[in-house]
Amino acid sequence: MYVLQKIIFRMWSKKNLRMNHVNRDLQSYLDFSVALAYRAGRITLGYYQTGLRPDFKPDDTPVTAADRAAEEFIRGEIEKTYPAHAIVGEEFGESARESADHRWIIDPIDGTKSFVRGVPLYAVLIGLEIDGQVRVGAAYYPALDEMLCAADGLGCWWNGRRARVSTVDQIDRALVCFTNLRNMAKFEREDAWNRISQAVYACRGWSDAYGYLLVATGRAEAMLDPIMAVWDCGPFPPILREAGGYFGDWSGARSHTAGEALAVNQALCSEILRLIAGE
Repeated sequence: MYVLQKIIFRMWSKKNLRMNHVNRDLQSYLDFSVALAYRAGRITLGYYQTGLRPDFKPDDTPVTAADRAAEEFIRGEIEKTYPAHAIVGEEFGESARESADHRWIIDPIDGTKSFVRGVPLYAVLIGLEIDGQVRVGAAYYPALDEMLCAADGLGCWWNGRRARVSTVDQIDRALVCFTNLRNMAKFEREDAWNRISQAVYACRGWSDAYGYLLVATGRAEAMLDPIMAVWDCGPFPPILREAGGYFGDWSGARSHTAGEALAVNQALCSEILRLIAGE
């Protein structure tokens, strides 16, 4: 736990500690999310690169014992600590609470296809939605030991350092990431993708949650997914906001429930949206 303690200490030591009541609450939720994502990530590493075989769900996506174990752990900790809060997760659905205005959004392993192949680009994702807006998020990449987290007004943090999107402002110098090219055609986004891919400097399939990490930390300029479940993007709205970028749908609306996702630095946001629209 030393690495985790060091991350949280740095986050605290670099902020003004005279916070108002709302920020203190968000800081408490952020600390909890970071610790929980880290601990769940260590659970996944017990299964990683062990030859684990997945089962396949009705939509043909894989699920493993590691996914189930990590989500069960996350849910148990939330239920003990915040019993009045609602929870929605990829593997065990929604646990509603009457009149709950706080909802935890969890994906125990985002990038299970990478995980089962022994590829390190997977993450544990935890977001906290308050009154319909995600205000706290933590994304932990266990095989890389990278922690990315944020809360409204408290900054975006990458392994204890401030994270910011890049300042690249020329589309022909932009690096853009994606998850699955087949989905661009399947969800009628092939034309938009072709316009973007021809305009930018490079495209890379650094997929799933890892692409959003790259945008938030200034190592890529944009990440696009034409299909996105709520648990696949739970922590990224506050992470991209606090890093100075945009997270939302392909039309420019900041949302985590649109069924699609775009993350981009602020300098290229308008141009990427114009290319998507074909203007």
